[in-house]
Amino acid sequence: MKRLFGVALIFFFAVGAFGQQNYVGRYDVFGGFSYLESPKLDLQQAGFNTQIGVNLRRWLAFGFDYSIQSGDTILVPGELKPRYQALLPTIPGYKLYVPFDATTQTFALGPQLEYRHFKKFTLFVHPSIGVIHESITLKPHDAITTGIVNALLTRGVLHTKSPDDTTYFYGFGGGIEYNASKHLHIRADAEFVHVFLYSDLLKDSRNSIRFSIGPTFNFGRNVRK
Repeated sequence: MKRLFGVALIFFFAVGAFGQQNYVGRYDVFGGFSYLESPKLDLQQAGFNTQIGVNLRRWLAFGFDYSIQSGDTILVPGELKPRYQALLPTIPGYKLYVPFDATTQTFALGPQLEYRHFKKFTLFVHPSIGVIHESITLKPHDAITTGIVNALLTRGVLHTKSPDDTTYFYGFGGGIEYNASKHLHIRADAEFVHVFLYSDLLKDSRNSIRFSIGPTFNFGRNVRK
């Protein structure tokens, strides 16, 4: 499979190498499927990503990025700060965990560098800096976890079974765009970001990877420089 992918990639670049792009529209609008993975929490989320950009030069764009993804995983005691771990009971033979649903939204604004020396392909890189908002819903799965969650609510460790948090993230990203026609392109974008959500409850930050793919519509007057 890896060999086949490599051959296909070489073929696509070889085809795209003949000539340069004649038209670069002033505006780009992207929308497509998005997948966000946070290995630290074993959290996989699927959703939607949109990007709106202005091509200031053929090699420089500036735009806004928004995404929303949802998924579910479990929270184990080892993810909590030590002072909260000390509040949890130890029950022989019982593995303590609490399932939860999570919805994550990201908002970013910034520049993008673009390489347009292929007729059919555009390569791009960009910083990933913005704001992330996450809301979770704890879903105790038995009487023991229900009792523990209720006890944490009573002690004020948790204020609700559906807490949310907002903070910043940073990282970098990039990808490739296939120019299917003058105004329609297909974009694949990957980003690596670092974030520390729920820093008052969790002991560690996390690294996340987002992948997005879908159509981009390019329009407006031709950017010549």
